[in-house]
Amino acid sequence: MAMSNDEIYSPNRTRSRPPFGGAQARGKVIDQDGREIPESGLHPQFEGFRFNFGTSSANPFGNLTREQRLARLDALAKLLDVAFILPGTNIRYGIDGIIGLIPVIGDLITTAISLWLVREARALGAPWHITARMLANVAVDGVVGMVPLAGDAFDVMFRANVRNVRMLKRWMDKQPRQ
Repeated sequence: MAMSNDEIYSPNRTRSRPPFGGAQARGKVIDQDGREIPESGLHPQFEGFRFNFGTSSANPFGNLTREQRLARLDALAKLLDVAFILPGTNIRYGIDGIIGLIPVIGDLITTAISLWLVREARALGAPWHITARMLANVAVDGVVGMVPLAGDAFDVMFRANVRNVRMLKRWMDKQPRQ
């Protein structure tokens, strides 16, 4: 639908438009030869074609049990906080401390991953008081981690992700098995 110059230059003027909804919103469907395709003939071959990410192999995390999800969170927390040992010392650090060396962006990335851990804990059924404490740990880790060098040393020593998973495990141990 081409617009006239008057319609382009006067934005406050009301224009006549077809109502939205149903077939009027889509308009006519034209094939490559210029013929109109009726609504009923648009997608009969795709009627049985559906994506189901909950049970298919496209979603590797779709069918995990609570214990498997908790083990995955624990592995990620250990990777973030205590995966490596500083040679010649007993100081453990993870990729949180390494990525955090990149000013601002590194801390934002690791904070986002930590927030994903909290989201997963909530999906596992953790109550608000547990997730609030987990969020407080992530906030302290993220804010103090923004300070150059001293914040990175704090990241290595504070280990917010390991704390959060430990807190989640304690809560889950108190829950009855389903």
